[in-house]
Amino acid sequence: MSGKATTVTATEIVLPGKVEPEGLELRTIELPAPGKGQVALRMEATGVSFAEQQMRRGKYYDQPPFPFVPGYDLVGTVTATGEQVDPALVGRRFAAVTKIGAWASHLLLDAADLIPVPDHIDPVAAETVIVNGITAWQMLHRTAKARAGQTVVVLGANGGVGSTLVQLARHAGITVIGTAAPRHHAALRDLGATPVDYRDPDLYARIRELAPDGVDAVFDHVGGPGIEDSWNLLRRGGALVSYGTAASKDDEGNSQLPVLKLFARLNAWNTLPNGKSAHFYNFWAGKRRCHTSFQRRMTEDLTQVLRLVADGTLTPQIAATFPLTDTVAALRLAESRTVAGKVVILPEA
Repeated sequence: MSGKATTVTATEIVLPGKVEPEGLELRTIELPAPGKGQVALRMEATGVSFAEQQMRRGKYYDQPPFPFVPGYDLVGTVTATGEQVDPALVGRRFAAVTKIGAWASHLLLDAADLIPVPDHIDPVAAETVIVNGITAWQMLHRTAKARAGQTVVVLGANGGVGSTLVQLARHAGITVIGTAAPRHHAALRDLGATPVDYRDPDLYARIRELAPDGVDAVFDHVGGPGIEDSWNLLRRGGALVSYGTAASKDDEGNSQLPVLKLFARLNAWNTLPNGKSAHFYNFWAGKRRCHTSFQRRMTEDLTQVLRLVADGTLTPQIAATFPLTDTVAALRLAESRTVAGKVVILPEA
């Protein structure tokens, strides 16, 4: 099979500016042949993450200027290779983390950014655990360094990252308390977590009743004033892992301000002599310093996650699937806060 190609007609979803989901635009382009070090990839599955929800509001921390094609990650098959790329990659399935650009039927990527996906793993299942799985694995094992016998709290345990965190923690022998709306509590129990209603005005008191001696880690994507309550749940030696500022997602004004305030608070807590630690998890940390080690770590961690998917230990939480041409509905559903797991986007049949 030849790795050479000329052009292909690609369908893309464009975010033109700060718009409601209905403002997304569909366009077709002629995708050029891959250049030096590149491959052409046919998308098999992509999805909607919290990043895209923030990007359409112009509030993602380092998003590019409008207009652009969103799409944080994808699974696809290589259809052509450029110079200095092994043509044997053609026909093989890979995952990639793109930050933007994945809401497209075909796209060009650097071959160095590809992560192998075994053929026996369904592309929808794999897509569900790319960024969510890497994020959960790294926060649990690399940042918090949680271990068997400990107790952790997962805020938003029904979400894409949260539900993956719950399963990885339970697999590691860790007790999990997870917050979610009551309609998701049965599902959380099935995953092995103890659920607590996130809207309960006495939420943190309820958690303290379940863990009166404190917990070993809290995974908090909410930020805002509640971050202090998360910090106070920790026992000595515990770790707070913050990985978002969902509490300020609808706030007007500078999108970087809530993040900078959060950084300042976490840094201040780390100066206290109480044996606790506060971390902000940044998926992209270390990439600028050394792309090779960043990519190696990401490949190692996703490989671990995909192995757990393959043996049935980790069940990808798929909220719904939509065709690429119905990305408006996919984004609407993802933003409705009614779903458990990840909304996945598929190419046209």
